[in-house]
Amino acid sequence: MILTKAQYDEIAQCLVSVPPTRQSLRKLKQRFPSQSQATLLSIFSQEYQKHIKRTHAKHHTSEAIESYYQRYLNGVGRNGTAPVLLELANEVDYAPSLMARIILERFLQEHEETPPSKSVINSMLRDPSQIPDGVLANQVYQCIVNDCCYGPLVDCIKHAIGHEHEVLLRDMLLEKNLSFLDEDQLRAKGYDKTPDFILQVPVAVEGHIIHWIESKASFGDECSHHAYLHDQFWSYWNRFGPGLVIYWYGFIQELDCNRERGILLKACFPTDIVTLCHSVA
Repeated sequence: MILTKAQYDEIAQCLVSVPPTRQSLRKLKQRFPSQSQATLLSIFSQEYQKHIKRTHAKHHTSEAIESYYQRYLNGVGRNGTAPVLLELANEVDYAPSLMARIILERFLQEHEETPPSKSVINSMLRDPSQIPDGVLANQVYQCIVNDCCYGPLVDCIKHAIGHEHEVLLRDMLLEKNLSFLDEDQLRAKGYDKTPDFILQVPVAVEGHIIHWIESKASFGDECSHHAYLHDQFWSYWNRFGPGLVIYWYGFIQELDCNRERGILLKACFPTDIVTLCHSVA
């Protein structure tokens, strides 16, 4: 799904005043019925992550943390089974999983002899049954399963989706009888930063020579695409030559502006691949 910048901005503007819930996503789908659910979810997640980054600092002042912790204690003191932590996160417009981390760290600081390590916190968030307080464990669990943008559950889903699309791309390359090296093979050869696939014999797509293909199971917005250009794509171009990036959930049309410089964007596997033909002597 390729959107113009104006179309993307219209969707993004609708997200400004809605909480990051599945109910909001359903409303977004009703508002933009022509857009796929996967595309809207990717945009929804990316826009919310931008919002969280902008407001992150104010939720981590000592005053804010203490206020949240006391509100949590008062809430569970009244009713330990109510979704106190989830409702608090929604009220202050902060991701539930990140709110759970704040309260869990504050709780452990109060009840443990030594400050909790990051690995311990992460382990407890992945498996709340490890939390040495049943009420807090349940509260954290509620936050994790109801957060559609952050947290260990979302991380696992994103990783699985990313891997699924890499496998899909591999199958398509094999179906086209294209010879390639994947990321694992390239790292075994000593490369530290590589695209998902290097084509051993270059191909042409829409008149552009392609040496490598990168799979992105997300929507390509301005923020993420410019970050990828800086951190990945231009490095691939410098090392391997021109390449193709597939944003499986679409991208902003105006971002496909580096074709002549050697980076082509597509929203699906290209159907017009021109391969090298060997003539018979």
